[in-house]
Amino acid sequence: MERPIAVIFHRYGPYHCARLRAVARRGPAIGIEIVRKDAIYQWDVIERPDGFRRVTLFPEIEGNQPSLGQLRRRLYSCLDSEQPRAVAIPGWSAPYALLALSWCLHTATPAVLMSDSTRLDKPRPFVAERVKRRLLRLYSAALVGGSRHIHYCRELGFPETALRVGVDVVDNAHFTHLQPGGEAGQTALRSFLVCCRLVPVKNLPRLLEAYARYRRAAGSTSWDLVIAGDGPARDKLAGLMTALHLNGSVRLAGFVQYDELPALYARAGAFILPSVSEPWGLVVNEAMASGLPVLVSNRCGCAPDLVEVGRNGFTFDPYDTEQLAGIMLRISTMSDAERAAMGQASREIIGRWTPETFAANLMKAVEVALAVARPKATLLDRALLSALIYRPRTFR
Repeated sequence: MERPIAVIFHRYGPYHCARLRAVARRGPAIGIEIVRKDAIYQWDVIERPDGFRRVTLFPEIEGNQPSLGQLRRRLYSCLDSEQPRAVAIPGWSAPYALLALSWCLHTATPAVLMSDSTRLDKPRPFVAERVKRRLLRLYSAALVGGSRHIHYCRELGFPETALRVGVDVVDNAHFTHLQPGGEAGQTALRSFLVCCRLVPVKNLPRLLEAYARYRRAAGSTSWDLVIAGDGPARDKLAGLMTALHLNGSVRLAGFVQYDELPALYARAGAFILPSVSEPWGLVVNEAMASGLPVLVSNRCGCAPDLVEVGRNGFTFDPYDTEQLAGIMLRISTMSDAERAAMGQASREIIGRWTPETFAANLMKAVEVALAVARPKATLLDRALLSALIYRPRTFR
């Protein structure tokens, strides 16, 4: 019997389950998660995912991190038991990812990196980049987000022949069964939608300032703004809404569960993601699968691959509120037919980024990893890896 491919994520949410189902349709696969519930994402727990086998290392833990000793014992025990032919590992910073890489080196099992990091995400100190370059030599292949992510991995010395794209996908079919306005009619289209965690990096205060500019320009024809999501910045945003006199036109909708998202997108006229840093931006995938025009910050990793300017949306400088206000005005004053054409273009473009894309390109990355010589870790490599496991946050 063919040995499985192991795919590790911290927690299996709806996105991850869609990807693993697609992988499992192509061959034996096992999903490994550390916990079923965490403190960051409020998704409902998926008790029994369909279409693939999942192992939870710490089903008894919610939100808190296990000790490194516990994590090592359970992760190694699981991998020893499953004996995967390759292990797909998310990133190079989390302790569980580095422990999985260490296991792969010890057992001569190919390690496939899954990454959506780009150079633009945050400052990249020279020393950390040198360390990262050395660490990436220990992976045999990589599945990354898109063009910016390929460029960053190449900067770090990863061979282009070992790189594939498609790690950041959603279940498009989940979002396509409702047309924009399909639930509530055309009047429901007169709003902009933002869907994200309410944290500083999402740049929501500047979005509100841009929206206030837009309202002054649009006058009585202006659209409302809906912000879906929750997080520590909620009270600050509510205060800014009051200061900008936007309480009647901006709604904080709170966290929306996965099954309710299609209806949320269907009630919108266009989608905005204003982040100042965003490795990819899966909500853009969701909005495009829902048939919406998208307005995406040029700092978002997905922008070069998903936004064809003027065809399905626009990109903008997240620090330029005047520019964003102008784009919002342009979108809201288009004819229904023009916006519908942009929404259709969104669906056509995102049709190239599906769970099947993830599965096919992961399999190609595994084939590359199996074909090349296994990386040899030196004593320095092993010492570095051990040090990073115990001090991961300095290396993100």
